[in-house]
Amino acid sequence: MSEPNRPDADAWATASAEDIAAERARRKAESGQTQGSPAEELRRLAEAVGDVVNERLAALRSPAVQLAAQGVFSQVRSVVEPIKERNPDLFDHLTAAGAELLAAYRSAVAGAEARWTSGGSSSRSTAEHIDLD
Repeated sequence: MSEPNRPDADAWATASAEDIAAERARRKAESGQTQGSPAEELRRLAEAVGDVVNERLAALRSPAVQLAAQGVFSQVRSVVEPIKERNPDLFDHLTAAGAELLAAYRSAVAGAEARWTSGGSSSRSTAEHIDLD
């Protein structure tokens, strides 16, 4: 237990984090958003995918497959839940990183599609015409 007269080493960081959380909550309430944090959205997506997979497995009517799938889901959940509870910001950062990677991929694909469909030959092309006759 800490001494009552001893100042918190991270008091500034703690106060800033509390202020940021309060401001986010205020803005969320003002805008009327019902959407949760990226981590919460990721959890909802995982649950939705799990429900669909369970429905598909139920259609197979194979108890062995259903038990195996339930075992895998429970193992994944038992690993992910404690990490999410201890480090909720981790999932927020991973979600943001995933969004950035997706944006970069889309940009690269759009650029490649533009070059492919432009009809002109690119000066950077390394393709070589081989005559088969």
